[in-house]
Amino acid sequence: MVTDTEDGLAALRSEIAAFRAGFGHPDLLLSTFRAAAVLVPLTAEDRLYTSRYAGIAWICVFTAVRPLAAYLNARGTTPGAEHHFHTLRGHRLTDYATAQPDPTGIVIDPGGDTPLALPPRITDADGNTVGVL
Repeated sequence: MVTDTEDGLAALRSEIAAFRAGFGHPDLLLSTFRAAAVLVPLTAEDRLYTSRYAGIAWICVFTAVRPLAAYLNARGTTPGAEHHFHTLRGHRLTDYATAQPDPTGIVIDPGGDTPLALPPRITDADGNTVGVL
């Protein structure tokens, strides 16, 4: 069994809390996410579950089973129904997101108490680049 310390979730939660309190560092947050093992729900076709918003595909990831279940229930799934998910390291997800032809970001614990978005890098018409992935 992988413990909270070994899977990097304690460090990720700590860095998210620091970031939300205004003391976090974006590079440290991203590297901590890349090292953490997160839960990633799958579609019925065994593909990564994404949610589209404003033309961006968001890969939904979770730091625990409870927020994953709450999110799925809020999305209208049948309570108690079987759902499949993978446990993946963040670096695999960031590499996947940046390799997509369309803008793809990652959202951690969407619908939870402390959701956090890692938006894709996008360059606007003036050449300004925003985002972290």
